[in-house]
Amino acid sequence: MLLWNVFTQVLLPILVLMSVGWLLDRKFNLDLGTLVKLNIYLFVPAFIFVQVVRSALTADVALRVMLFTVCIIASMGLLSLLVGRVCGYPPAQTRSLQLATMFYNSGNYGIPLMALAFPVTGPALQVFIVLTQNVSTFTIGLWLASSTGRTGWRTLLPMLRQVSLWAVGGAILVRTFSVPVMEWRWLWVPLTYLESGLVGVALVTLGAQLSQTEHAQFWRRLTWALELRLVAGPLIALLLLPLFAFKGEAASVMILSSAFPSAVNVALLAHEFKADAQFAAAAVFYSTVLSMATVALLITALWLCPF
Repeated sequence: MLLWNVFTQVLLPILVLMSVGWLLDRKFNLDLGTLVKLNIYLFVPAFIFVQVVRSALTADVALRVMLFTVCIIASMGLLSLLVGRVCGYPPAQTRSLQLATMFYNSGNYGIPLMALAFPVTGPALQVFIVLTQNVSTFTIGLWLASSTGRTGWRTLLPMLRQVSLWAVGGAILVRTFSVPVMEWRWLWVPLTYLESGLVGVALVTLGAQLSQTEHAQFWRRLTWALELRLVAGPLIALLLLPLFAFKGEAASVMILSSAFPSAVNVALLAHEFKADAQFAAAAVFYSTVLSMATVALLITALWLCPF
């Protein structure tokens, strides 16, 4: 029953929205560039700002969760770099492999799934993972996506233009100085509308992007991306557990969070900065589809063999 609930309540709605985007693009030939810009410069920053302002952070747990997530990101980046070197991929293809494996769908996929699988501990810890993933995606991930053709300080320019990073900084200032932004209805209500709309708009955009993607040219590299993201991720998390003293349900949550598919934001950034966008979109789609099996099996194992 748990596996069926995971499929029908979390995974199937994601696929339905992707399918809607795919069908709309086939019918109307959507302007993908405009959709991507709406996501990156409007919906994602609003989502990050609202989530950080709302979250009830506790320093010790937050720090451990965020450091754990950073270690997962770094480990996946190094593994992908090693695979790229061994397979002889050009630098641009290696960077796209890193993008697809380092950053995973911890928000619109992870939060509802955690609420279903581990309703007591999961959502509380997942908020910290989402924050770390978003900051990392729009700094390290953005650098990987936009570094082609840039050298020195110019590689930092795309980061400074990212509204999402300013949204994180603004939200931290709001929390630090107890600014009553939630009482400013003229600002807070529009932000919450945008925050609520991110999941639907991002997944429809991904479906449209997949409609314009040719997959046959990079199957070997895509296989590596799927294996690293869905299999190596939770294995690395299992090895890291003793270093961060996670036990019980918290340990299960951290392992499960590292097994999620590639982040939708990866495909958005790759398209915005012309960084192998077709490969990134395919990695997001196929990792999401395959995660129906891998994540379901992992949840079953964590329930049968709790820490």
